[in-house]
Order: sequence, then C-alpha cells, then structure tokens
Amino acid sequence: MELFKSQRVYDFVGMGKYTIWLSLILVVGSIALYITKGFHYGIDFSGGSIVQIQYKAPVAPIADVRAILNTQKSYDGFTVSEFGAPNEILIRLPIATSNVASDLGATLADLLATTGELTIRRVDVVGPKVGDELRNKGILALTLASIGILVYVAFRYEWRFALASLLALAHDIIIACGAVIVFNIDFGLDVLAALLTLLGYSINDTIIIFDRIRERMQKSTKESLQEVMNEAVSRTLSRTLLTTLTLLLTLVPLFLFGGDIIIGFTLPMLVGTFVGSYSSIFIAMLFAIWLGFDLKKYQESLRAKEAAKREKQKLRSLYAKGTL
Repeated sequence: MELFKSQRVYDFVGMGKYTIWLSLILVVGSIALYITKGFHYGIDFSGGSIVQIQYKAPVAPIADVRAILNTQKSYDGFTVSEFGAPNEILIRLPIATSNVASDLGATLADLLATTGELTIRRVDVVGPKVGDELRNKGILALTLASIGILVYVAFRYEWRFALASLLALAHDIIIACGAVIVFNIDFGLDVLAALLTLLGYSINDTIIIFDRIRERMQKSTKESLQEVMNEAVSRTLSRTLLTTLTLLLTLVPLFLFGGDIIIGFTLPMLVGTFVGSYSSIFIAMLFAIWLGFDLKKYQESLRAKEAAKREKQKLRSLYAKGTL
C-alpha cells in the first residue's frame, strides 16, 4: 500500500532546518521540567504502598477518607486521589508495611468502613530497597540498550550515522519523559517499559531511512548528500506513516479506554510514536550532516574497498591457476 505514489522528492533536509527549532524548544522545556519539578516516582522505584478502593456510591467520599487517615500517624505523607472513575480512589502510602498486602487492605477496609460500602480492588507493596534496585536496573537497561544500538549502527553504517541515531533517540526519550512530567504520571515499570519500546520503534524507523541512504550513496555519484537524504526519506515516507498509523490504531483505544491503570505505558508511547516518526524524517539526518559526514570521502572509501576486493579476487585466481 502506497500513500505517496508520485515520484516527487520532498526537501526534508531543508524543512528540518526549521523544525529543529521546535525540537529544541521541546527538549529544553523537558529538561527544565526535570530540573525544576522532576519525576514523581511510583512505588516500583520509590517503595511504599498503593491501595485501590471502589465504593458502591456514585462518588467516593474522598474528603472523609482524608479526614480519617489524618488521624493515623503511621500513615503520614499519604495521598488520596480519584482513580479512573468517580467512585474509585487510590491511596498512596510512603511506607511499606511489614505485614502482607492483604493485611494492609483489610486494615484500611476496617478503618474506612464508616465512609460507605467499599471493596478493596488492589494492594501493591514495594520495599524501599527493592524500589532502589528496580530503579538502578531500569537505568542500566536503558543505558545498555542505547549502547547496543550505537554499536550496531556504527558497525552496519558509519560512526557519524551511529551517533546521529543515538542523538535522535535521546531527543525522542527526553520529550517522552517531559510528557510524563507534564501529565504528572508516576514513573514506574510501565513507563520504563514504554521508553524501552520507544527505543526499538524509533531506531527501526531511522534504520529503514539509513538503509535507503546507503543504497543511494553506493549507486549515485552525482547527487549531493542533501539530495540523497531527501530521496531516501521521500521513498520511505509511505512506509513510515503506515507504520505510525498502525501503531496508533492500537495505542489510541488503549489510551482512551484502558483507564488510569495503563496510562503510564500508553501516554509515553503515544507521544513517543509521534516524536519518533518526526525525528526519523526530519532530525536524524541533520545530526549526521552536522557531525561532518562527507559523501565524497565515503564514496572514495567504498571505491577503495571495492578495488581491494577485486585485487584480492585476482590474486586468488592467479594462485588457483598456479601462476602466482
């Protein structure tokens, strides 16, 4: 299926010189949010307890719940918020009780019995040590994934393309993290899973374009680097947009109807899908140009390698015939 059947080549490199300012604003804004506000870590990384409660009444008595919990010194630092529906609330406690999760749920059910008929839907308890380990392993996972991508692209293409792809990935992840902070989403394992998924999705888009660029550079010796890049993106544009639309057909229903329980995964994925496709089309190539990639030198290197290969084959042929 082709969305763009014409042979027209669009000047994406030229447009990228303007869209880079949008990227700069979003990246700087995201970094500023991280410095001034920072992530709100969920219990996966910070430790603590979460209890989800559903009331039979149409609206949960949040004020009454807060009043009762305020009388309990052991629950200092708690937060109570609506969760997904007017009759459901989520209680966050900064402590991980020594009892099992079911005991915490039963304790809160007894404590809040006067607020109305309720059901304990979910109890999650994570100790602070486990939370630190999960956070450190999450950072390690992102780091190793980035290094693996850098090595793969450098081996398959050229080190400037590898660094350009890594910078484009950093651009995507930073903006996705900015969205997490803006919408005040708890940074937990679900957000981490979304970021790791985005690494794979975004580099896949970029690699498709880089493949086309490499093919064009090997075949054409008359075009400039900008012309080669514009042709590569134009010819892969339908594939890029179709991949994005297919992913959105899954993500949008999950975001709209999945509820708050999976918003930590769906929101970063939604933002990252748009930003990843945008960076593959407009940004990654600019980074390669700014890093000083020289098309003529690259083609000279290819010709030298081809000449060396032919010479090696010639020597093998002479050796096989016994004339060497």
